[in-house]
Amino acid sequence: MARVETTSNRPYHLVIFGASGFTGQFVVEEVARTVSEGPKGTLKWAVAGRSKQKLENVLEQAAGVLSKPELRSEVDIIVADVGEPDTLAAMCKQAVIVLNCVGPYRFYGEPVVKACVENGAHHIDISGEPQFLEGMELNYNSQAADNGVYVIGSCGFDSIPADMGVLYTREQFKGTLTAVESFLTVNTGPDGGCIHDGTWQSAVYGFADSDKLRSLRRKFNHKPLPTVGSRLKRRGALFYSNEIQQYALPFMGSDPSVVKRTQRFLVEEHEATPTQYGAYAGVGGIGNIIKLMFAGMMFWFLVKFSFGRNLLIKHPEFFSFGIFSKAGPSRKQMEGSSFQFAFYGEGYKEGQDPSQGKPNGKINTMVQGPECGYVATPITMVQAALTILNEPTALPKKGGIYTPGAAFARTTLIDRLNKHGVKFSCI
Repeated sequence: MARVETTSNRPYHLVIFGASGFTGQFVVEEVARTVSEGPKGTLKWAVAGRSKQKLENVLEQAAGVLSKPELRSEVDIIVADVGEPDTLAAMCKQAVIVLNCVGPYRFYGEPVVKACVENGAHHIDISGEPQFLEGMELNYNSQAADNGVYVIGSCGFDSIPADMGVLYTREQFKGTLTAVESFLTVNTGPDGGCIHDGTWQSAVYGFADSDKLRSLRRKFNHKPLPTVGSRLKRRGALFYSNEIQQYALPFMGSDPSVVKRTQRFLVEEHEATPTQYGAYAGVGGIGNIIKLMFAGMMFWFLVKFSFGRNLLIKHPEFFSFGIFSKAGPSRKQMEGSSFQFAFYGEGYKEGQDPSQGKPNGKINTMVQGPECGYVATPITMVQAALTILNEPTALPKKGGIYTPGAAFARTTLIDRLNKHGVKFSCI
């Protein structure tokens, strides 16, 4: 790990904000694990949050899990609260990069972004909420650019595997890649699996607010991206996928919107040919479909009313058939889980003119990794942070609000992920 100098006014390379939250605790363990790979003292870091006691407990827990009793004395604690701007400013002044783990970001994200931009700290989050991500771009992009601050959203499972996966597929394809579809399958072990209800809350509020997202997007005044080659056909709301040999439906997360923003950046900044993108997730067999249809109908009905939203928030396990839970998955469940993204691309082979005839080349790539929410997400977040620290000249020329693909297209992030268990391969 190359050494990035901290200075007396920025004593920490990384500060994990929200370190005692459900995802934050695993980010703490991942940073501690990664720091031990380099020479001692190369990377200085701290944990931050509202409660000193809870932060001490998290360091204690990480020390036990990793058999590193020295963690408790080596890692500093910063008390900072989203509701107290002065504490956020003080935290940001001490950090080169803030790893923000405090969600739902629609409620708690903006004060942290604002504090980072104003106080010169780069900001990484793991948000899967398009309204927050695009709202930050609208409100802070020019100020972040002026201050040389990089704010890079969705650096977790949403949406590094998808966004970097599309870029990887483009790189591997010999010619002009015009369209990609991705199919996500998640495997759980004998103990099953679930997702912490923080993600469920983001989904509930996101669907309830979808009109606001549409009006937010109108403010950008974007022209439609040009289509090269055949227009990618949208699949149905539920269909049998020959690619993954199971039923699939459109992926509900932020991946499609993040990938589209990256493609727009590549067109505007590098005059690249945009790649069309469709994202889908496998749901298994008929039994799962019946459950999903029930859950989906209840969700769509209840999310429209505030009493319904309260019910959904109060009883995530009941309304999601156990997919989401307030306790989150156990470590045993995490160990048994993994994900696989299959990418199917088409385009024009080298030497063929993309304005003439139909695409004549195909490609199939894969991104695979461990449990997506609390094992893969900390890995992608931490490697994104280390890429900023170690490869500043490979980032876009000026600061601003970026997607992972826009920020990291010219870095070695994919190589770093390959070494840490999130594997990119060409089939």
